[in-house]
Amino acid sequence: MSKYGMIVDIQKCMGCNACTVACKVEHNTPNELHFTEVLEEETGEFPDARRTFLPTLCNHCENPPCVPVCPTKASYTRDDGIVLIDHDRCIGCGACILACPYDQRSRVEDERTVLHDGTTVFENNAHAAIPKGVAVKCDFCYHRVDNGGVPACVETCPTQARIFGEWDGGEKPLRELALEYEAKGLLPEKGTEPNVLYIK
Repeated sequence: MSKYGMIVDIQKCMGCNACTVACKVEHNTPNELHFTEVLEEETGEFPDARRTFLPTLCNHCENPPCVPVCPTKASYTRDDGIVLIDHDRCIGCGACILACPYDQRSRVEDERTVLHDGTTVFENNAHAAIPKGVAVKCDFCYHRVDNGGVPACVETCPTQARIFGEWDGGEKPLRELALEYEAKGLLPEKGTEPNVLYIK
């Protein structure tokens, strides 16, 4: 089975945070908690100042350090490469949070959300309010992917900076794009082999 991944073209990202908002609405995440964020950096000096944006999310690694440290096996990898958390098994110990070198996991300390009733404006939403005390992260909108769709962040990006698909399948396999544009993963020294790569 081909595995899923994402390529993010940093040159196309304009820092609008549409992805952050779409993800928050799709997952009905608690207040102050985001599964994807856009980091910003300003370099240079006037008149040659430049602002760079870096969208971040769970990297759904080939060697996810968050999975083997979970004492209840709540963190696991599906056959298609998507790394998930079973909230019924999660005891909120935080081992996976500490193990993630990308700082992409959080514990729900306050489960209150803006929407309260678990509904969203996006179709095929499978997520009710997340329970307090569990670890959470980006899940590649697996409920959308399972129905032939793409993650909410990909669908809403106005510049198409995010490309989601199969590494070795589909009309345009991600592996070909990664090689063509020399896409790289973050923190290669960690040996996680992330399935989210970036084009500079």
